[in-house]
Amino acid sequence: MDYFKESLSLHKNLKGKIRITPKMDVRTKEELSLVYSPGVAAPCLEIAEEPEKVWDYTIKSNSVAIVTDGSAVLGLGNIGAHASIPVMEGKALLFRRFARIDAFPICIDSQDTDKIVETVRLIAPVFGGINLEDIAAPRSFEVEERLQDLGIPVFHDDQHGTAIVVLAALLNGAKVIGKKINDLTVVINGAGAAGIAIAKLLKGVGHEESERRVSVKEVILCDTKGILHKDRNDLNSSKKAALEFSNLTNKQGSFKDALVGADVFIGVSIANLMDRNDVKTMAKDPIILALANPIPEIMPDEAYAGGAAIVGTGRSDMPNQVNNVLGFPGIFRGALDARAKRITQGMKLAAAYAIADHLRNPTFDNIIPATLDEQVAWQVADAVRAAAEKEDWSKY
Repeated sequence: MDYFKESLSLHKNLKGKIRITPKMDVRTKEELSLVYSPGVAAPCLEIAEEPEKVWDYTIKSNSVAIVTDGSAVLGLGNIGAHASIPVMEGKALLFRRFARIDAFPICIDSQDTDKIVETVRLIAPVFGGINLEDIAAPRSFEVEERLQDLGIPVFHDDQHGTAIVVLAALLNGAKVIGKKINDLTVVINGAGAAGIAIAKLLKGVGHEESERRVSVKEVILCDTKGILHKDRNDLNSSKKAALEFSNLTNKQGSFKDALVGADVFIGVSIANLMDRNDVKTMAKDPIILALANPIPEIMPDEAYAGGAAIVGTGRSDMPNQVNNVLGFPGIFRGALDARAKRITQGMKLAAAYAIADHLRNPTFDNIIPATLDEQVAWQVADAVRAAAEKEDWSKY
């Protein structure tokens, strides 16, 4: 099947993939008087008197805004607000499909950080959560950080959703190859939003108190100029901050230098970055998660030829697909059900373990649940809700 051609036809015929559907029919004057004037005044007055009742009387308790500025859309780059709409519609469809959440595309026609933050603040009353999507780093970090006081979860899925699913894959991958996850040395190529979030979660930053804390032995981040280290003077603020928990030995050199002796490679970067000879320099039985789309950093057959024990990609036509859809629907479902004020590191860790634990007997070709497994989101939701209910929200 030519997916590009067929997708164009589908989108043109449907004119969008989502719609608003009423929860009840209105056919009588009595019904009209209940859903609109005069009856609708009653919930309005209740909410005006006690604002928290907005959760009881409106769509807020089950709605998420999918917010983007179109600056880093999939593998397409900075294509802008209008061109990002099909992707955000698709994400809204997946929210509904897997977690019964009503999500809406909010594509902001500005890439000014202040305007994005202000826009989200102004529309926030309608929503129970904000899913930031496809916003380029380092702007994505600042937008997310500045919105943490909204009182509802604000979650950049490209950062944390990717990190959660990657951690789930590594939990099972380490089990399959007989290594302890806390003994792994991990090389990440791509020091943008996803790469830094993965590094942070793998090093256990922010969940030191958790009984199931993960902290791999070492994480080395690389960008287009090589290893991130303290002697480089060309790092932006987010990359500098990442050195507080990564490359603690201040290793220097190229991406290929970083690979030598590493147990794990995680790619969130560009196609065809490495070959079998690079894999041969890594530790015995390495795990390769090459997540560049549509062409990974290394194809599975080439990685296996170099001695890889486990290979995962972001593609649905290959084993071990690492896909955010395993995470975000259940994460938001659990957060909404718990009325969480944020997505905490503890909630992220709970989500990763829930995804990993869904597979009772992981194998080399099956370290992560199938993307279309409908039960995953609900298992994640239960774990995230339980973690949220243990949080002390008074400190936020």
